[in-house]
Amino acid sequence: MSIFTHDRGVLLLARGDELLVDRVAGTADEATGAPCTPATRFQIASISKQMAAVAVLLLAERGTLRLTDPVVRWLPDPPPSSWSGITLHHLLTHTSGLGHWEEHPAVDLVAPTGPDNLLAAFAAVPPLFRPGAGWHYSSPGYVLLARAVERASGRPYADFLAEEVFAPLGMTGSFAGSGAGRPDVAVGHEGGRPVPSWDLATVSMGAGDVWCTGADLLTWLDVPRRGRLLSASSVAAMTAPHAPTGRPGEAYGYGFFVGPLAGRRAVHHSGDNGGYKAFAAWLPEEDRRLVLLSNQAEVNPTAVTSVLDPDAA
Repeated sequence: MSIFTHDRGVLLLARGDELLVDRVAGTADEATGAPCTPATRFQIASISKQMAAVAVLLLAERGTLRLTDPVVRWLPDPPPSSWSGITLHHLLTHTSGLGHWEEHPAVDLVAPTGPDNLLAAFAAVPPLFRPGAGWHYSSPGYVLLARAVERASGRPYADFLAEEVFAPLGMTGSFAGSGAGRPDVAVGHEGGRPVPSWDLATVSMGAGDVWCTGADLLTWLDVPRRGRLLSASSVAAMTAPHAPTGRPGEAYGYGFFVGPLAGRRAVHHSGDNGGYKAFAAWLPEEDRRLVLLSNQAEVNPTAVTSVLDPDAA
């Protein structure tokens, strides 16, 4: 059984520390014929939001910022008045009222833009509701969180992740930002042809800018599973069901969906950037971790849950 279109990507399933499924298939770059290998780095798209959430929680643990801080405290002046009630917690849980990309048609996800211009484009669209009054998935909200991390830490966001998140976890194959010039980077494909990559350095910073190997993303799931990197209270906050999403039994934590997955309790997230699909989940009652990374747009990331069937594993 294969969940890959054209067999392109990485699929891992672990129970405890035992690897039950370890599949690597297809080409990382159709133009060169370079194969996917365990060292291949893929865009993890919106799973990157978990790294942004952890960065915020680390700074909160150090007293550098607070989750109740208004986001305007950590943004360049003058901030839009319509954002005055939005806190970091609201951004983390998608309860800020800010829109997703479809509410910001002026933002070109592929073309590079200056960070101040990007914030101006976000600010030009009024919030959909007052902070805390609803739930609406918002990648722009996570871009604001990454900017807050930069200003609070005094370091570029990608550097903060490299030094404070990836290095302590031993995620040596992971990085944030553009993949240009990096080795072992998969090229996104659709219809068998390469597609343009999103602007990960600015437009998707914090929202979909991280690249990982399959093994690194499996390691990442040890943050909620083993409480690595964060305190127990921060892990509990990250995986708490803060905001109902409107789907039965499901809520959003900090960078994680919390709720049923293939009939089992799980914390999970999918990712979808141009030419890339990703999925990562931890099922605590069975202590199973599931990772899918693919550089093929036609892959359906939710179909990966079929491997959770014991007969499939």
